[in-house]
This record gives sequence, structure tokens and C-alpha cells, in this order.
Amino acid sequence: MTEGTVPDIVISRLPWYLQTLNTMAKEGLHTVSSNMLAERLGTTAAQIRKDLSFFGGFGKQGMGYSIYYLIEQLQKILNLDRIWQVVVVGAGDLGRALTHYQGFAARGIEIVLLFDVDPKVIGSQVGSVVVQHIDLLEEEVQSMGIKIAILTVPAEAAQLTADRLVQADVEAILNYAPVTLIVPEDVRVQHIDPVLNLQHLMYYLGDD
Repeated sequence: MTEGTVPDIVISRLPWYLQTLNTMAKEGLHTVSSNMLAERLGTTAAQIRKDLSFFGGFGKQGMGYSIYYLIEQLQKILNLDRIWQVVVVGAGDLGRALTHYQGFAARGIEIVLLFDVDPKVIGSQVGSVVVQHIDLLEEEVQSMGIKIAILTVPAEAAQLTADRLVQADVEAILNYAPVTLIVPEDVRVQHIDPVLNLQHLMYYLGDD
């Protein structure tokens, strides 16, 4: 499957499939049907079969999928069969919490660099990572060949920081700053704004 031929919405669902399959494996299950997987995920069996068909056939008619084989294949598709080093820019409450988060390691993610501009936090340690001054960002990121960044800086600093990350050869940015970033086409950005997500949910609450 060549890059760009799989819709991004399909790629976005694969981690959910993988997470559910890992849960099933921990429960001692060895095979799963598309119907059973759909029930767990709140989707349809047809949707799951269609999504997986982009990458070939993983199951046999009437026999379902081997959970462990499907986990292995999804990990390869998502490039999770290696350790990805990540840089966090912004050592405030959110940046520190993400750097502390223990769940990353089990999923092939290792936060190895943390930057900030505040002299009060420069040199402090967050988990196993020492906060460095952002002046060292390009040098450190390039020397380690890091391709993924998490951005937790204020909105007014986000675009400039993203520009610096791009110059440092970062290819993917998870952006928590409440601003839309402008980056080259070959750089992927995922925006996460809890306020916008909450406002989305509020629409469905209606009047009490």
C-alpha cells in the first residue's frame, strides 16, 4: 500500500482497533470476528472489514481474525515495531505531565528531550529528562534524529516554535496550543484542544 492511497480517517481508526485487540489478548482471547470487534468499538463489522481491506486480507471467511497476528500486522502498519523518540516543547503543567506519563513506554514512545524558556525550570528534572533551554532545540533534536514533537507552549509562541521544529527536521507535531499551525505539506500536525472538544460535547447536552 503506497503512502497517500489510504484515507487519513482510516488510519485514525487503526490505533483504536489495536488498543481493543490488545485488551482482548489480555482477556485470553485468541480469535475475534469483525462483529465482536465492532461491538467493542461501537462501529459496524462492515466498517472494520473495509478499513482492514486497504492493507490486505487478515482473516478467513467464517473464522475471524487471529488476534495476535492482527496486532502484529497493525503494529507494522502504524510503524509501532520500533521505539520512537519524542521531544516535548513547553515544561508547564501539561508538558511535565506528558513527560511523566508512564503509558508511553509500553507503546513504543520515549520522551527524551524537554525544552522551555523559563529560567526557573531550566535544569530541573522531570522523570528521567532534564529541562533544557529552547536555544538548544535545533542542535539537540537534529543530533538525536528526532522526528516527532509534542507542543505545549502558549498560543503566541506556537507558530515560531513549530517553524523551529520543522527546521530541525521534525516531521510530525502533536499540538496542544490553541492555534492552527502552518507547516509544509510533508509535515503532519495533529491538533488537540480540550476546550474545543468540550464545546463540541456541550452541543449534545441540550437544555435541562
